Amino acid sequence: MDNDDILLLTENIHLLSKEQAWYYRVLPKSGSGDALELYCEDGSDEDSLTAELEVLLGKNILLEQLPSTTVARLLSKYYLRENAVESTTQMQLGKHADDFLENLISEAKSLKSSDIHIERYEQKCRVRIRIDGNMVERYLLKNDDYPALINKIKIFANLDIAEKRLPQDGRINFRSGDHQFDIRVSVLPTLYGEKVVLRLLNNDATNIDLNSLGFSDTDLENYLQGVKRPNGILLISGPTGSGKTTTLYATLKLLNKETRNILTIEDPVEYTLEGVNQVQLKESIGLGFAAALRTFLRQDPDVIMVGEIRDPETANMAIRAALTGHLVLSTIHTNSAWGTVSRLIDMGIPSFLVANTLSTTVAQRLIRLLCPNCKTQHSFDPSMYPRQYRPSREVKHHYRPHGCEECYYTGYKGRKAVYEVIPVDLDLADEIKKGNANIHGLLAERSIHTLAENAFDIFSEGLTSIDEIYPLLFNY
Repeated sequence: MDNDDILLLTENIHLLSKEQAWYYRVLPKSGSGDALELYCEDGSDEDSLTAELEVLLGKNILLEQLPSTTVARLLSKYYLRENAVESTTQMQLGKHADDFLENLISEAKSLKSSDIHIERYEQKCRVRIRIDGNMVERYLLKNDDYPALINKIKIFANLDIAEKRLPQDGRINFRSGDHQFDIRVSVLPTLYGEKVVLRLLNNDATNIDLNSLGFSDTDLENYLQGVKRPNGILLISGPTGSGKTTTLYATLKLLNKETRNILTIEDPVEYTLEGVNQVQLKESIGLGFAAALRTFLRQDPDVIMVGEIRDPETANMAIRAALTGHLVLSTIHTNSAWGTVSRLIDMGIPSFLVANTLSTTVAQRLIRLLCPNCKTQHSFDPSMYPRQYRPSREVKHHYRPHGCEECYYTGYKGRKAVYEVIPVDLDLADEIKKGNANIHGLLAERSIHTLAENAFDIFSEGLTSIDEIYPLLFNY
């Protein structure tokens, strides 16, 4: 097997703690009974290393040497290390230590993870975390330890530990050292037990800024025109996890003045903003988006933010709020910026009302950026584009992910939002009334770039790979 193809099994990773693996520069190859096979760096003093590890681990140690570069790559991949978590106590999975959950959450937060998935299957239980949009398996649990962990989460989230047949949702306010943030908890009954997803919410909105989200100069100018209007609806579309909420909060931060009354209804409240009146949705007691909007209109608002337009009732209330002189911000699930028009019409909103109230429509996606430390340049073959895509200019070279210690050998580091911003002027409003979906000519006249065009620009600058933008090129 080539050294680059070496894979470590999750059940073996936990035979060594993070501190032990990094200190001795060893990796677990396999373990059974009293024997433990480890990879070590070439040139190591095997006799001395074996003797020390046998005393430390209480097992018979067998060593196999690998190039030091391979060991470094595997350590960075399987034993993630951040300055913020260097002092975190090692989680004792086999013994199910009382502080396992707290350490898991702290580690995930320090690694900038958005979600923690705790899952049970027939033969194993596992913990995965989502980093930069991708799932990474981190831990395996014993089946006997799993119920205790789930019950602990339920207790923290004020859920019913006796109810194992129905889904439950809760919230945890997590505090540990300098960490303080909210966690949204979702419990789902599955075939072999309950699956729990912990969504880590970032309460700090002080660092959110529209100028740093990824708007091009033209898109930002068009977006701000809609934000500065006193009334109308500004809609942001995109799939779950595309950064819509972050864009909305950056907008609210800009609008948050002493002279404005801002009300929001959210599910969940992901950030807290001083000066903004935020309401947590509670469907169980009848407090939904539509019900909150009715009350909002009696609260003398200037700006209303609705977490999501999910149904015709919420859409109608949002239209009503915009018609009565309020600026309404919200999100909706569509594939493109112009797709929000047909989505609203499908919800039963007459086209003339959509034309009169929709001020700006935005589509948004998140793409991973290549690690600048290790990306590699290659010649580009145009056949790598989707068949129907025609690029605006030729690309002779492109970059591919390689992997290094800086990016945990993923090849990617960080993400960037890609936008498509359409300000609805009189001509576009007429097209809405006519039900015309083909507006590419009008957008080109206004120099409005589509999602595909903006994604292609990032690719052509060498900031991301063709694999990351490929799905967006189908919207061309």
